[in-house]
Formats: sequence, structure tokens, C-alpha cells
Amino acid sequence: MNTLIPSCLLSIGLLAQPLAQAHAPSAHSNHQAPSSAPAEQKDWGIAGDAKKVTRTIEISMTDDMRFAPNQIQVKRGETVRLVTVNAGKVLHEIVIGTPQELKAHAEMMKKHPGMEHDEPYMAHVDPGQKGAIVWTFNRAGSFEFACLIPGHFEAGMIGRITVK
Repeated sequence: MNTLIPSCLLSIGLLAQPLAQAHAPSAHSNHQAPSSAPAEQKDWGIAGDAKKVTRTIEISMTDDMRFAPNQIQVKRGETVRLVTVNAGKVLHEIVIGTPQELKAHAEMMKKHPGMEHDEPYMAHVDPGQKGAIVWTFNRAGSFEFACLIPGHFEAGMIGRITVK
């Protein structure tokens, strides 16, 4: 394939990044950080070790653009498994982050709806399927989870996580 590359992309180093691909759940089958790579500390915690899970929380995602429950509480240092059940007929996702991070990511998703990404703090779930995130909430604070598929976030598909 012979593709012209805009010089602006070369100058800002975007070619060092993989090109965006379809935002399909089949591309996101592994939602855990690879064991050979160190987990990246985020403001809202760090990828968890499945062997250290102390609690599983099931969260339903529906086509009325809601999560149930839409508020969860965890203890600082707790490793939880968030099991998401897509009870709808369209693709949904759950992404954990700060309100600012989620808003910025949602804006990026609007501009690049086919963008592929796979981080340990997100799960993409086909209709009728389940997904899971194992996360250690090692920092206290108020965080959110949201579906950032264009239109879903804007419709209010957001939940709250309180870490005490």
C-alpha cells in the first residue's frame, strides 16, 4: 500500500505509535497488563493481580445508557474484579479514570470512533457478553467509570467509584 504521510504527523512523532484500528471487542481479548511489563500507576490505581482479588462486583450495562449499580465503594488497597454484563443489544465498554481523563478520552473517541486501545482499566463487551477488569485501588479519592463509545458518555453512561 502506497500511502502519503502528512509531514505534520512525522514532525510530532505520531508514526511511532500504532495506527488506529477498529474499536472491536475481539481486539481486546486480554484486559490484563502483560506479566513481563510492569503495571503503570494511574491516579485511580494500578492493574491488579487476579490472585489478589478480594471481591467481585458485577455491573450491568444497558442500552438506556446506564450502569447498575452506578456507584461503588472500595477500600484503599483493595483489589477487585469488576465483571461487566452487557444486557443490551449494542456494544458497550467500561473505562475507569478520573472525570477529567474520561472526558478527554470521550472527546478523542468522538474524533476517532474506530480507534483501538487496550488498557487494563477498560473492557469492551459485546451484547449479551461479559467482560472483566482486575484493578487495585491503591489511591483514595473519587473516580468514575464510563462507556466512552460516542454518544454513550454524553447520554450519561457514567458511574462513580469512591475509594476510602
